[in-house]
Amino acid sequence: MSTQAPNQARVIPLRPVAPAPTPAAKEPLWRHIVGHVLRRERLAQERTLKDVADAARISMPYLSELERGRKEASSEVLAAAARALGLGLADLLALAHGELAHPVRARRANADIAPTAADGAVTSVAELSNRHTGARMPSRQGQVSLAA
Repeated sequence: MSTQAPNQARVIPLRPVAPAPTPAAKEPLWRHIVGHVLRRERLAQERTLKDVADAARISMPYLSELERGRKEASSEVLAAAARALGLGLADLLALAHGELAHPVRARRANADIAPTAADGAVTSVAELSNRHTGARMPSRQGQVSLAA
């Protein structure tokens, strides 16, 4: 009896094996961004889900699902939720744009760390309002600067 392995062919690749491509960072979903903005604004106003849902005339569980990014809301529902928070759709879009334009902030926000505006992005309705009115806001170093 032979203890040798059966004859196997040796394979020599014709081209060098390329390393596996690294996965690109995933784009955030729109419903996650908008949900985070809605929740952040509601909490900043110290309002309850019930209060905002009643004002928007949507159910409290549905608003909760929107805030958690589990439901894709229609434009009518988004407009109602924004109005209930004292926002217009343009405000909601501007705040969502700030999240999309600055992915580091979005990752921090998802980790429940308060976002900062050190890079000039809009992070709250108050800040958005101040930009539209030209109000002065303190910078991170305690200096006063005019918001752009």
